Amino acid sequence: TLQKNLHIKKPRQVMGGILITNKEYATRRSDLMSMMGPNTIAVVTSAPERIRSRDTYHRYKQDTTLTYLSGFPEAESVLVLIPNRDQGEFILFCREKDKVRETWDGFLNGPDGARKRYAADDAFPISDLDDILPGMLEGKDKVYYGLGKYDDFDKRLMQWVKGIRNQRGRGSSPPGEFVDLDHFVNEMRLIKSGSEIKLMRRAGAISASAHRRAMSASKPGMYEYQLQAEIEHEFMMRGASCPAYSTIVGGGGNGCILHYIDNKDKLLDGDLVLIDAGCEYRNYAGDITRTFPVNGRFTSAQAAIYDLVLSAQSQAIEVLAPGISYDRADKIIIRTITQGLIDLGILDGELEELIDTEAHRQFYMHNYGHWLGMDVHDVGDYKIDKTWREYESGMVLTVEPGIYISASNMEVQEKWRGLAVRIEDNLLITKTGCEQLTSDVPKTREEIEILMSE
Repeated sequence: TLQKNLHIKKPRQVMGGILITNKEYATRRSDLMSMMGPNTIAVVTSAPERIRSRDTYHRYKQDTTLTYLSGFPEAESVLVLIPNRDQGEFILFCREKDKVRETWDGFLNGPDGARKRYAADDAFPISDLDDILPGMLEGKDKVYYGLGKYDDFDKRLMQWVKGIRNQRGRGSSPPGEFVDLDHFVNEMRLIKSGSEIKLMRRAGAISASAHRRAMSASKPGMYEYQLQAEIEHEFMMRGASCPAYSTIVGGGGNGCILHYIDNKDKLLDGDLVLIDAGCEYRNYAGDITRTFPVNGRFTSAQAAIYDLVLSAQSQAIEVLAPGISYDRADKIIIRTITQGLIDLGILDGELEELIDTEAHRQFYMHNYGHWLGMDVHDVGDYKIDKTWREYESGMVLTVEPGIYISASNMEVQEKWRGLAVRIEDNLLITKTGCEQLTSDVPKTREEIEILMSE
């Protein structure tokens, strides 16, 4: 009866597939080129492969700008856009087919595959880049490029420009101006399409299911890494490719370390455990934090801090809607947490003075959230002309207030020491308000205790 009254949701089914189509990629490229104008060129290079140790590599993660504009997944690739080019506007350079290499490392599309599967108008071997790309750059009024992301390619690009400049006496004309490509693409990425929203709902549902599993599995004597294993097993079994970031499982005082990823200690009876984990599903990230008692029952001190954080988060979520300034939720959270810490005797003083002096920062030291999308800390400016931007329909963000009281803080009562609580959800701004993408995981103390008691 209690479970029914609390409306605890069952996890959504997450089978099936959602894809970004070549048609949508083409629309993105067209929108970008319409902003670039005539006689311009955009150049996007792939992310480099990263060595893990000696001759082994980390799992490859493509540059998200290149992914956003084409979906092309391979390393050693370069995307080029040239508006109104007679032979086609979308050009890809990539690795050639190589049976020996594919035996070791897996399938390669090759230039033919780039045309057939990714709708490139033209495609060339990456080995031809030095011969072909300088000619494409020559004479352009503007080059759109993300300078400063990949030093090696920056130097290579500048060498091409220098070579063109050195040929001025023979009639060559170097590019007239470099423009930051990321500024334009990042603003495009900030507003999610219908397909992207479906993918992010899926990422949120899978991530929520993993947090439910962790709550159900938790018991004193387990190790943090065992809860991590439960979470990441659920990710993969439900179709995610990997965690969207390093999973955080912080028991007891470890929860006070904001980016704790050692996940090596034993979970103790009477402690809280803070889990910050989300999956990556078809290039889109989920990002959830839940905090719960290892043994399934909150103590009175834990409950007081938990309810304060939950109240701050709930009040912040209530104001999310188009036209609302980004910093409004932050102000609500700071005011709620500061007043709550006064009420609990953790802070002493007048509310307004404590807010003005940022007294909360010793217990709540991070921002209230961030954009979410293909990157877990996704792209997009938070201010425009030094003014906080307003929410628009299609934006996705996290709301994640927290309170962290160090075990070594002798200025607070002993019952508060070592307590860490963070609660984080993913929110889609809609036309009339917001939609919680991660509502399938319990959040109130009553819901958590019921799930864990089962």
